[in-house]
Amino acid sequence: MPSPHGRPLPFSSRTSPPVSRRGLLLTGASAATATALALAAAPARAAHGPRRPFGRYGSPADRLTPGTLYVHPGGAGDFTTVQAAVTAATGTGRVLVLAPGTYRETVSVDADRTGMTWIGASRDPRDTVIVHHNAAGTPKPDGSGPYGTSGSATTTVRPDGFTARRITFANDWLRTDLPGTSGTQAVALKVQGDRSAFTHCRFLGHQDTLYADSPSPDTFARQYFSHCYAEGDVDFVFGRATAVFEHCHFRTLTRPDLTGAPYGFVFAPSTAGANPRGYLVTRSTVSSEAPDGYYKLARPWVPSSDTTARPMLTVRDTRLGPGIDAVAPYTAMAAGHPWQDQRFAEYRNTGPGAVVTVPENRPRLTRAQAAAHTPETYLGDWHPRPAAR
Repeated sequence: MPSPHGRPLPFSSRTSPPVSRRGLLLTGASAATATALALAAAPARAAHGPRRPFGRYGSPADRLTPGTLYVHPGGAGDFTTVQAAVTAATGTGRVLVLAPGTYRETVSVDADRTGMTWIGASRDPRDTVIVHHNAAGTPKPDGSGPYGTSGSATTTVRPDGFTARRITFANDWLRTDLPGTSGTQAVALKVQGDRSAFTHCRFLGHQDTLYADSPSPDTFARQYFSHCYAEGDVDFVFGRATAVFEHCHFRTLTRPDLTGAPYGFVFAPSTAGANPRGYLVTRSTVSSEAPDGYYKLARPWVPSSDTTARPMLTVRDTRLGPGIDAVAPYTAMAAGHPWQDQRFAEYRNTGPGAVVTVPENRPRLTRAQAAAHTPETYLGDWHPRPAAR
C-alpha cells in the first residue's frame, strides 16, 4: 500500500510511554510498561523455558503424533529454525511445535502444506517470537531491487487450512533504518489461505503489520482471528481476505517522526468487488498510546492491480478508545476512491472513539442489517470457533 504523507479490555490512550517495537523485542520492557501493555509487551529474548521445552506437546522422543515436528533454538528439537521444519514437513496435516525462543528468520510456507498447524509450546504467546526486519524499501542482498510490501513479510503463509496458536509474529524494522525511503511497509505476517485460523497470537510491527489477504481477487479466502493482538500505525491490518476478528485487541502506536494528526489508520481492507464479505471486527477493543483523536479507524485500499475492489469493513460491539478520531473516523487513501463509496459500517460500538457527532461520517447498520454481519455468516460452512477455544 502507499505510504501516507473479545471482550473490551480496559486500556486508555495513555497507559504507557512510547516504546519501539525493536526496543521491546531486543531489550525488553520495564515491569510497569509490561503491565500496561499486557499482551503488547514482548520478552527481552527467549524466556527461560521449562525443563520440558515443549510442555504438554511431547518431544522428539515422545511425539504428539507421527507427523509432529519439534523446533527448538538451542537444539533440543528436530530443527533449530522454523523454516527448516516447514521445508521438511511435506504433505498435509503436519504439526510444528515451537519451543519458547526468539526465531530471527523469515519463513515462507508453500501452498501445498495444507492443514498445517503451528503451536507455541508456552501458554504465553510472548514467549515464542518469529521476527525479522525487512521493509518494502530494503534492498535485496542479490541487488535485484527492494523487497516490496509482500517480500518484506517475516512470515508468509499460503496453504489452506493453516492454524497457529500462541505465537508472536513480528517485524521490528524501524523507519530510522532507511531514512527518507517511501518503502516503509514492513509486514509481520502475510496469510493467503482459506480456512486460516489464529488463536491467542500477536502481530507486532508499524506499517502493514498484518496482511490478511487472498491469492487473487477472485479467490475469497476465509480467515479467523480469535483472542489476538495486533499493533502498528499505518494500515496495520490490511488486505482482501474475508477475515473475522473476534475478541481481538488492536493498539495504535505513537509516531515520533510526525508532529500532528493523523498518525495512521487501523484497517485498510481491499475487498474484491465481487466478494460479499470483507473484514468483520466483533467484540474487540481498539486502544492507543498516541494522543486522543490521532488515528482514523480505516481507509479503503483500492490497489492498482484491482481497480474494481470495493473495500468492506464492519466494526460491531467493539470498544473504540479515545485514540480514534470520533468526528471523522474514515478517510480516503487515493483520489477517485472516496470512503463513502465503499462498504464501511458500524453497529453498537462503545467508547470515546465511537461517539457519533457527525452522523454522515459514521455509517451504521440497522438491527436487521446487523444480522447478516456475524462470524457465522462470514465463515459459512467453516466452523473454527469451538475448536479455537
